[in-house]
Amino acid sequence: MQLHYGLFMDTIEAPLGRREKRKQEIRQRIEDAAYRLFQQHGIEDTSIEQICVEADVARRTFYGHFNNKHALLGGLGINRLYSRSEPMLAELMAAHSTTRGRLEAMIDYIESSFSGMTDIDRQLILVGPTAFAEDPDKQREIGLSAMASFTRLFEAGVAQGDVNTRFSPETLATNVVGTLNMLTISWCLDSSYPVFAKLEEARCLFEYLICKDSQ
Repeated sequence: MQLHYGLFMDTIEAPLGRREKRKQEIRQRIEDAAYRLFQQHGIEDTSIEQICVEADVARRTFYGHFNNKHALLGGLGINRLYSRSEPMLAELMAAHSTTRGRLEAMIDYIESSFSGMTDIDRQLILVGPTAFAEDPDKQREIGLSAMASFTRLFEAGVAQGDVNTRFSPETLATNVVGTLNMLTISWCLDSSYPVFAKLEEARCLFEYLICKDSQ
């Protein structure tokens, strides 16, 4: 009976997996289509109808993924500002053996990402957090995700002995996340803001505060 039960569960779980994958593919198609149209026509001059045509989906399919255009904008903004931090830091921890090397690579990564961003990207980043203005749980989840990733990075540094233990990993993470958020938002609000010069200052600040051999 146990063998039969296991086979039965396999047969009903596989389709659920395919449906979820299909759902994610459609959502990605909508987001990609919207982003292309935003770049071509601007955010204000792009309608949901145009997005549906570009993505080759029905309006009801669009609304199955997003309540409205603002929700779509928010999702795109969150992807650009927050969702990259965890995989980026995981890659840096795997590729570099020291906290200093990870911080250096992190700033390099951010500068490279920012250099490829357009006015539309900056607008989307500003809209992102507002999409969850009425969802404090989602806001908390997004904020805690970035904090948790940086905290793990600094806890690893403490374990290997190259992070300053004068401050807790959580405090260091708060400093880094807050500084990076402030620089990003300042640049998104004003394209003339010297974000790359400020990122270089942040590089020096982080190394001084965090890396033990900088003390």
